[in-house]
Amino acid sequence: MNANFSKIFINNQWVKTPKTQDILSPYDSKLVGTVGIANKAQMTEAIVVANRAFEEMKHLPVFKIVDGLKKMQQYIQDNFEEIAHDLSEEAGKPISVAKAEVNRALHTFEDGIEEAKRMYGETFTLDRRPWGENREAKVERFPIGVIAAITPFNFPLNLVAHKVVPALASKNTVVVRPATQTPFSSLHLAAAYEQSGLPKGGLNVLPSDYEAADLLSSDSKIKMVSFTGSVSVGWSIKKKAADKKVALELGGNAAVIIHEDAPNLEKAASAIALAGFSNAGQSCISAQRIYVQEKNYKKFVELLKEKVEELIVGNPRDEKTQVASLINSKEADRVMEWITEAKKQGARVLTGGTRKGNVIMPTVLTETTSKMKVNCMEIFGPLVTVISYKEFDDALTEVNNSEFGLQAGIFTQNINLIHRAYQTLDVGGVIINDVPTYRIDHMPYGGIKNSGVGREGVRYAMHEMTEPKLLVISY
Repeated sequence: MNANFSKIFINNQWVKTPKTQDILSPYDSKLVGTVGIANKAQMTEAIVVANRAFEEMKHLPVFKIVDGLKKMQQYIQDNFEEIAHDLSEEAGKPISVAKAEVNRALHTFEDGIEEAKRMYGETFTLDRRPWGENREAKVERFPIGVIAAITPFNFPLNLVAHKVVPALASKNTVVVRPATQTPFSSLHLAAAYEQSGLPKGGLNVLPSDYEAADLLSSDSKIKMVSFTGSVSVGWSIKKKAADKKVALELGGNAAVIIHEDAPNLEKAASAIALAGFSNAGQSCISAQRIYVQEKNYKKFVELLKEKVEELIVGNPRDEKTQVASLINSKEADRVMEWITEAKKQGARVLTGGTRKGNVIMPTVLTETTSKMKVNCMEIFGPLVTVISYKEFDDALTEVNNSEFGLQAGIFTQNINLIHRAYQTLDVGGVIINDVPTYRIDHMPYGGIKNSGVGREGVRYAMHEMTEPKLLVISY
């Protein structure tokens, strides 16, 4: 662990804080490291610094932005193993999954490098009306200022990169407040920025107390808040930040439909076994509700049980481990309470349902109802439910019977049903012949209803973080 990481990062300097906090492994409570906790005065300073840096950042030529992002990307590549280790330890994430996340972050930087080069405007004539004769116009997009990035614990490097990279690529500056349990991944990005050659204060990273974090919603110098996290906190931020742009990536209880013509049931079961339990189910698009056409239901359930029981559960430091611990005991308690409640209401545990420490065995429930918490709420844990349906439209109705609308997956070969689902489902993305957990980092990602507002994916986030400006020229 880099010794600087007991400090916060303001104005390209590592700054001591009056308060520190030990970060313990979610898996076995081993000390991961000690992190500085910023107070309100330090957060205020970071916002002022970022605002000042914006005056320089917004005038930089594109090649300097690109060069800075390349240097940050190179830092991540050069420190790949250390970053993956720290990420695994602080999040309790299997080391193989942590390495995959670092690799994805490298691709996110690559997207930012490319998109910074092609943030084009457009030029057009105005003479389609007489009063537009001898005039032309152009529109370009301009950075808006300081972006507040409030980030989650579940993907503490790549989801931070999804805010930092587009902000810098579009010439904004950033103040990052990482999740309390997982600050070290964000501090690695701070160390990368330190070597970037970009303006001092362009990126500031401050693990902080809640009073300090609240400034990111209320301070007038902040022009946009980009938040990924819980539903209640997200909408609270939107109310507080009424005078700002806001992007919210919130919860989900992602559904999968497996229709009677699904091309390969075994592949679908394998995909869902990974999609429902990777990262211990702690993903907004983790597969949660599985709707299977009744003709395939019995066979699919058998296949899914087999695939789930083949998953390797245990120590996140073992390269072979696929499923490890939840982020803390409180979350593990909650998931077990929901399983117990569902059983009392008539659900049947097909496999799993047991716990050791913060590790919950991958759990499959059948005979659930739409009103059970394990279906109607976001489980954010290693659990899926399997429900049979008769008609395709019934399955679509059940998928929409949710307060969330992030992504959905459908296994079918019928183009008419694909079109119907795309037109009908109230979600931000429909994934065909794959799980709703599918995400490639340059696609537009986001949802509707209680899943949030706005879109991520570098190009789309850059659009959120800029404003169009019109120029009209009369000849």
